[in-house]
Amino acid sequence: MSITSKRPPFRRPDTVIATARQARRRRVTWIVSVAAAVAALVVLYVIFSTSPAKNTRSGGSSYDVGSPGIGRTAPAFTLKSSTGKPVGLKDFQGKNVLLYFQEGLTCQPCWDQLTNLEKSAAMLKAAGIDQVVSITTDPADLIARKTRDMGLTTPVLSDPDLTVSKAYQANDYGMMGTSRDGHSFLLVGPDGTIRWRADYGGAPDYTMYVAVDKLLADLKVGAAS
Repeated sequence: MSITSKRPPFRRPDTVIATARQARRRRVTWIVSVAAAVAALVVLYVIFSTSPAKNTRSGGSSYDVGSPGIGRTAPAFTLKSSTGKPVGLKDFQGKNVLLYFQEGLTCQPCWDQLTNLEKSAAMLKAAGIDQVVSITTDPADLIARKTRDMGLTTPVLSDPDLTVSKAYQANDYGMMGTSRDGHSFLLVGPDGTIRWRADYGGAPDYTMYVAVDKLLADLKVGAAS
């Protein structure tokens, strides 16, 4: 009975080396992929853990709530306005004033928003709003011309160096980075305290118009919470 010994197949040294290199490449690729996935998870955690609070509004979408928020004292300001004279927050002491930060002359939906707010004056009054004041970063003379052309009476204030916008962080919620305001609303009570805030202009939707009935519905829910 003959015993035939089995020898391993002959491999050329360069084939063995190539196989080893391929194995190393696969291991390195796997390690890099795992590291990238872990890094991505860390980044997402940081983003979502540091994002402003979110409130759900009608229709299932959401708005940001920046700082200063509800319960904080509204930063004082006095700015040039479309009315031709300076307007300050102190001018509305004892009233509920709705501050409307908007992108300005480059955003027609923002001006449509202001038009519809004026048309809905009765609804705003019923909601307890005594005055609307809009703030943007455009020059006062251009704002005055725009309001005249559109027949608007709401005072629109000019904040060209973003001093007030930054105090309210309203320039953090727009499509133009931090160079312009987004689409933010703050209800300031008679005592100067912020009673409600909604920053609609932020990512990912970059909303530049909110139907007045939805706006007031959000205000009612947000101010009561």
